[in-house]
Amino acid sequence: MTALRPAAKAAGPAPPAPTGSSTEVARQLRWEVVRSTPHDPDAFIQGLVWYDGGFFESTGRYGQSTIRRVEWPSGRVLRRVDLPPDVFGEGLARVGDRLIQLTWRNGRGFVYDVPTLRLLREFRYEGEGWGLTYDGKSLILSDGTDVLTYLDPERFTPTRRLPVVWDGRPVQRLNELEFIDGAIWANVWYTNVVVQINPASGRVTSFLDLSGIRGPEPVPEADVLNGIAHDPATRRVWVTGKLWPMLFEIRVR
Repeated sequence: MTALRPAAKAAGPAPPAPTGSSTEVARQLRWEVVRSTPHDPDAFIQGLVWYDGGFFESTGRYGQSTIRRVEWPSGRVLRRVDLPPDVFGEGLARVGDRLIQLTWRNGRGFVYDVPTLRLLREFRYEGEGWGLTYDGKSLILSDGTDVLTYLDPERFTPTRRLPVVWDGRPVQRLNELEFIDGAIWANVWYTNVVVQINPASGRVTSFLDLSGIRGPEPVPEADVLNGIAHDPATRRVWVTGKLWPMLFEIRVR
């Protein structure tokens, strides 16, 4: 299995910001790197969650998918659980003392105990699983399209669907998600763009272009930006990517 998704989903540059009314145009935000820390360069990151001084990560690829607890700032893997070899790990979210992990095309989700990573149960859902986050009431799932699906966090059944538009146009390939200060942040797969989405309207209100965050060296095609984490207590934000050797704390201006 190649590290990339099927060619049908592979697309080119970041979505354009088309002309619209002054009240609709998303604004580009400035950012700076606060610090960079080591990260496992073999981790095909699909989900990133900050909790209690460190990270939980979901990694992908068939036969290599895991859920893991990672020490910060050392980047050392403290605990890991390997997924069955026939599933491809995807998005990850924390709901209280549970971690919820998606898989790509298997329709299987896994629920773990936060302290031990012990598997508590499995559940099923329709369609593909890409990114996942929790807004305090609902899980929010991306499936690679322009529509986000809200799920009941106990039954994992759909409760709402949210089409996402950027200056009036659908935004495809929404991937890893994070709920930050009342907005849904999303990686746009195969770009360096992170969009910030209004959960009431589905409109992209602002965006970050993180091109060059790894420096001037070319980045291999598979090593795309993916992974957003947030600490509500300190308002810190981290980003990383698939097979990236570093994790970056950023400050958004």
